[in-house]
Amino acid sequence: MNPPSDLLKRKTSAFILWRLGSATTPPLLIIGQLQAGSPVSLINERQIAMTRVPGIADLWEAAAINCNLKGGQIYYYWFEVTASNPDRPNNVRIRITDPTAYMVDWRIRGPVLPAPFTDDDRFPASVALFKSGKLMPPDLDGNLGNFSGEPRPDSLPPNNRLVIYELPTAWTRSAQVGSRDVGVGSFTDILALIDANAEGENFDELDVTKLGRSYLTELGVNALELLPIADSIYDRQWGYGTTNYFAPDFELGFPSTYTSPAPNRDLGELVRACHINRIRFFVDVVMAFAKCNPYLEGDCDEFFLLDPGHHKSDPDAHNSRGQDDSNLRNGFGASLFRYAQMVNSYDPISGQTSLLSPARQLMKASLVRWMLDFHIDGIRMDSVENVQNWDFIQEYNQLGRSLYQQRFLAAGANGADERFLVVGEELNEPLELLNQKRLDGLWHQSFKDYIRMALLGRNHEREQTFEATVRKAIDCRAFGFSDMSQAIIYLTSHDVEGFRNERLYNFFKYNGIFETEQRIKLGFACLLTAVGIPMILSGDEFADEHDLFDVNGNVTQDSGKQVDPVNFNRLGDDWRKRIKEYVSSLVKLRTTHDALAVNDTEFIHVDFEEGKRVLVWRRGVANSASQVVVLANFSDYATPDALNPQNPNAQYVVPNWPQTPNGKQWKEVTQNRAVPAAQIGREPIFPWEAKVYALF
Repeated sequence: MNPPSDLLKRKTSAFILWRLGSATTPPLLIIGQLQAGSPVSLINERQIAMTRVPGIADLWEAAAINCNLKGGQIYYYWFEVTASNPDRPNNVRIRITDPTAYMVDWRIRGPVLPAPFTDDDRFPASVALFKSGKLMPPDLDGNLGNFSGEPRPDSLPPNNRLVIYELPTAWTRSAQVGSRDVGVGSFTDILALIDANAEGENFDELDVTKLGRSYLTELGVNALELLPIADSIYDRQWGYGTTNYFAPDFELGFPSTYTSPAPNRDLGELVRACHINRIRFFVDVVMAFAKCNPYLEGDCDEFFLLDPGHHKSDPDAHNSRGQDDSNLRNGFGASLFRYAQMVNSYDPISGQTSLLSPARQLMKASLVRWMLDFHIDGIRMDSVENVQNWDFIQEYNQLGRSLYQQRFLAAGANGADERFLVVGEELNEPLELLNQKRLDGLWHQSFKDYIRMALLGRNHEREQTFEATVRKAIDCRAFGFSDMSQAIIYLTSHDVEGFRNERLYNFFKYNGIFETEQRIKLGFACLLTAVGIPMILSGDEFADEHDLFDVNGNVTQDSGKQVDPVNFNRLGDDWRKRIKEYVSSLVKLRTTHDALAVNDTEFIHVDFEEGKRVLVWRRGVANSASQVVVLANFSDYATPDALNPQNPNAQYVVPNWPQTPNGKQWKEVTQNRAVPAAQIGREPIFPWEAKVYALF
């Protein structure tokens, strides 16, 4: 199917550069080929003048058939332009990456430039294969978008049954006592977490990446959200600083055993394996800002606002939270895109010239690429307040949904809307984004804040009672959400910097709690039975912990936030295995049981007598054959003589337990045991324990 983007269609037959409308010196295509060696180098370099596309002032091309290319050959190229960044000399010619390149290779970078240019201004080469008269990603050998064997899209789980696994693409291993080794968990390593027939590359020694294992299907999650996978200049921290928006990350597609990178091929195989295993694939998009993007030199003023503090009246200066000085946009060391300023320009989507925001249309064209070539099923939008422009957020959402619906239509399938989700990270949780249908969902940071306080046995500061703290955490509708699919709930997210944001294990340690197993299990029982879409930060399911801290013992941006990733070696600890198995039992319940796929929730018992903090809630439609009951003990209380089977009074009674429908039986899920009718609602309880009962 031809992409619904004029620019992407043109790219199949020509080298295309958009947005150099005011250029007095035309851009050049610099093209050559890779020569193997240590290091690799460029040979057969040529310079080819680019010309304006007739009738379009800001679109330049060099037709592939006019470049004397040989079929079946891979070419490395840049566009040479006059530097446009106002912080640089304005008469310097510089080689930039193709801003819409499908693949880049950081082994080959532009030449060294004089000060004030730095090594960051040496852009990587773009890479393309010329085959059968077309330009295409070289690692696919003409097989772009090969999803053979992929199941029908309506076989994937709907939004109300999701459990999302948030996975950093940097991993660590324990090298020896007291030391650690950080490496890139490549697309192939991630594939090995899903496909039992695949083996890890960079992390081939891990049990979870060995042949015969499918860790994520064992765990039971049915949605994978990788931290940003678009190409970045960062040496694979967690990717929050995208450089090239149309290319999968070079490092993720170039594990240590490869002789040449293959990010497009490997990402396609990963998504295909996800779908075969009924796992949806989410991408994390970073659109508020970019790090070393080619347009910083190609067309800086039209795409970027470099210093909001010195341009406070600029329409792109403030974030979406307010117009005062405390709400200036923050690029976190990267450069902020413009989404409010409009110019007359070629539109890479429609191909027409109109009044538009270049940055908006660039991002939408990249979305076309990700949707069509990689069959993504959902989007997590980073730093929504710094993206700032709600009109653009809505446009992006609607385009993604339209493309997803087309995939379902082509397959003759139904249910597209309930299997696509665009969620935003805006920790102030402005529900207007949902009410105005700009986004489908939001990260529900308040769940994490509230449930963590409950796991310490404390009220949240905004609540007068402990009971209110738990009630509001368990049902996102108490915060104004109207449906479970609108709230992404989590115990920990990748934003582990700062007060109460640490990994759950470290959070307990900082609060003087060292017997963490039961409380972590209790936290997951709350997460996986609450109203919302649960998300698990990779490693939390086995109590992974931080290793890197600053001098004050904190996780910060400069110490461990983005470079202290998941350590799967810790799964070797017996107590951590127990937590993982507990979590897995609840994940599988959450993704399959009808009671947890609806909003219906009722607290049927609360007990704060004699030092107890016991709450019991029912999920599912009352009096139906599909119900789940959770008994959660947020206290040190234990039933007296609880372990004595000869004591019939060693029980905790829950009055008003739901009636058992004919032909149904209650099962305690975390221990995988059927409960006799005489015992249901009459079992002993233990400190900081949750029991989860479901009708089967």
